[in-house]
Amino acid sequence: MLFHSQAFLLGFLPAVLILFYAVARREAAREWVMVIASVVFYGWWDVRFVPLLLGQTLATWGLAHVYRRWPVSWIVTAGVVVNLAILGWFKYANFFMDSLSALLGADLPRSDVLLPIGISFFTFELISYLVDLRRGRVPTYPLRGFCLFVFFFPHLVAGPIVRHNELIPQLADDPLRSGFAERFGKGLALFILGFAKKVLLADPLARVADPIFAGAGSGVLGFGEAWTGALAFSFQLFFDFSAYTEMALGIALLFGIRLPMNFDAPYKALSVRDFWRRWHMTLSRYLRDYLYIPLGGSKAGFGRYVLATMATMGLCGLWHGAAWTFVAWGLIHGVGLIVCHVWQGPLRKITKRPMPVPAAWLLTMLFVVAGWVLFRAPDFTVAGNMLAGMVGAGGLGGGLQKPLLMGAAFAVSVLGPTSLAFVDELLKPRRAVAAAFAVVAVVCLLEVGKGQPINFIYFQF
Repeated sequence: MLFHSQAFLLGFLPAVLILFYAVARREAAREWVMVIASVVFYGWWDVRFVPLLLGQTLATWGLAHVYRRWPVSWIVTAGVVVNLAILGWFKYANFFMDSLSALLGADLPRSDVLLPIGISFFTFELISYLVDLRRGRVPTYPLRGFCLFVFFFPHLVAGPIVRHNELIPQLADDPLRSGFAERFGKGLALFILGFAKKVLLADPLARVADPIFAGAGSGVLGFGEAWTGALAFSFQLFFDFSAYTEMALGIALLFGIRLPMNFDAPYKALSVRDFWRRWHMTLSRYLRDYLYIPLGGSKAGFGRYVLATMATMGLCGLWHGAAWTFVAWGLIHGVGLIVCHVWQGPLRKITKRPMPVPAAWLLTMLFVVAGWVLFRAPDFTVAGNMLAGMVGAGGLGGGLQKPLLMGAAFAVSVLGPTSLAFVDELLKPRRAVAAAFAVVAVVCLLEVGKGQPINFIYFQF
């Protein structure tokens, strides 16, 4: 079920909260409530995927205990390979078969297997635990706590990507400890802000972007229409994904758990490197720690740095989706990171001055928005038509559509504080504030009641 569906908001979440706080003083009982609730939440999408989630988690936990008793490296290696193989089969089997078919000019058989929701996220979490275990950085956890690390429903389906040490130690904390009212209030406020961003900004922006990208399949668009589509999707993607994260963080706080921050105003970035420090932060840290640094990072010479950067970003693109457009998007960002590295290193010594802030922001945003076109387009033809329209190849006519919506999106994403900073630092406990949040929640709840809620974009990754 979706976080912003009436079934979740009016049924599932209140019921789980009541059960959880009914046994809040008993650690084992409250953890079992969360484990069972999380399995129900996951099985709500398609119960056929529950055995896979349970199987991967139990197998990984079992291998960890075997490794503790018999510490040979191939046990952990086997666990990583098996988890990657499962992800590869479900997510990439048809992608590789289609690519091979195109290369050979022959029709090869395709798999009818469905992509389990959230598999990219929980597989990465399981792999990170195994790698940390091999590095000697973690204990073997009790089964219940380990399952809750993976299953915890606020982050299970679309992140943030949580490390074991970020969640499991918090399970022992009494949810009714000092500061309960503040945590619960901030959790509700953060959830409502995410709810509003999804319903009032992301979904209306989707209704602008989708038909424009669909129209780009027929030819090059005009300048105004192309930029409307590109900007609408750029804002939509940010609001959609950051909204999910804020709702996840808010729900977790209702249970006394703080999940890691995932966005830090990425559209304020002044370079591509700065963008990746702010965008999908848990994925950026994951790729840095488990791929980029093991490949050599920036400490083994410029050649190794280029190789590590391009390999990391190419795989980052592939993780986002089984299509060559995603790979191209990742590789383009790899090139952007290398250019930033050179500009902020050797060239800075020559120029002896940084780029002016307005120019740095504008160049970064142009690069990011152009990249999002590849990310969104179903194929290179649509991406090419969109990008050609954005440089005027389809004529310079037309203006930016939905200016009020675009202006609001710009103001919230570029000028305002992050939702987390707003709740943690600026929000004051006032009756008028509570009433305003309640009104926003009711408006959003009535809005989603008009029809089938629109899925979050990252549910497909």
